[in-house]
Amino acid sequence: MPRVKTGVVRRRRHKKVLKAAKGFFSGRRKHFRKAKEQLERSMYYAFRDRKQKKREFRKLWIIRINAACRLNDISYSRFMNGLNKAGIELDRKILADMAMNDAKAFSATVVAAKAAL
Repeated sequence: MPRVKTGVVRRRRHKKVLKAAKGFFSGRRKHFRKAKEQLERSMYYAFRDRKQKKREFRKLWIIRINAACRLNDISYSRFMNGLNKAGIELDRKILADMAMNDAKAFSATVVAAKAAL
């Protein structure tokens, strides 16, 4: 088998990895092997946390809706059940925003949900 010199290819690959590792601490940005290992780990965390971000926001919205529901004398689960029965199709993101920024509109939806129950 003929000998293959990988000078240019290897240099390009190393430069690509080291450029992506910019901002890492100490040898993790300077040494190719350490940078490559850290980059693999970082990409794993990025992929995983894109999913977790969605979960955490949904959890936050539910907490905010529940707090606003308690101020209007209804539990979160009864409120959501009432919305479904009333045919009001608002997602949790919008409901949480209403609860934070527009209490009157949220109270109106609570009244509609209570009426449907």
